[in-house]
Amino acid sequence: MRTTAPLLLPVFLLALATTWPPVVVAAAPEAVRDTMGRPLHSRVRYYILPADESAGGFGFASTKNSSSCPFGVVQHEENQSNGLPLWFYPVDPKKGIIRVSTDLNIRFAILTLLPQPTVWKLGEFDPSTQQWFVNTCGALGNPGPETLSSWFKIEPYEEDYKLVFCPNVCSFSSPRRFCKVICRDLGIFFKNGIRYLALSDHPLKIKFNKQ
Repeated sequence: MRTTAPLLLPVFLLALATTWPPVVVAAAPEAVRDTMGRPLHSRVRYYILPADESAGGFGFASTKNSSSCPFGVVQHEENQSNGLPLWFYPVDPKKGIIRVSTDLNIRFAILTLLPQPTVWKLGEFDPSTQQWFVNTCGALGNPGPETLSSWFKIEPYEEDYKLVFCPNVCSFSSPRRFCKVICRDLGIFFKNGIRYLALSDHPLKIKFNKQ
């Protein structure tokens, strides 16, 4: 025992002196901010407006000769019009702050019997215009492959923001699944004199005004 104690002591001291690398916690993405510099909240109504004030906010219009789903998301031509207010729902319903690069639902903040008629989604490919238009009648919540078309993101764009369709919600399915998705910016497509929101190589630069 007298010969082993001196050998064990330096090893014990070495263990005490060893410094372990700190655990690195990934920082949350930056909060999206309105025109007053305040973070966007999921329970607050906002207007989406073009940053250059060249036109107005957004509403919806029938895409066919009926009053049923889907409706096209359209931009008001007059820059004095704020359009309809909107709610944003982050993929994690426990999170109240809306953050960049994070999946979210977008819904017109108007009262209806069911929420689906006012929830945004990416519609089917339109062969007549070769476009993917943003419509309403999407799904609220329930992230996964079945609701893939109803998830959008807000991304920084120069000094303002842009809307993007590039959902990551397939990772929420059980078992986890891989989904092949389209990743494109959202911009304006003119059709019959109407400004439709659609996938575009020319993103619409936007800002958010609290109602």
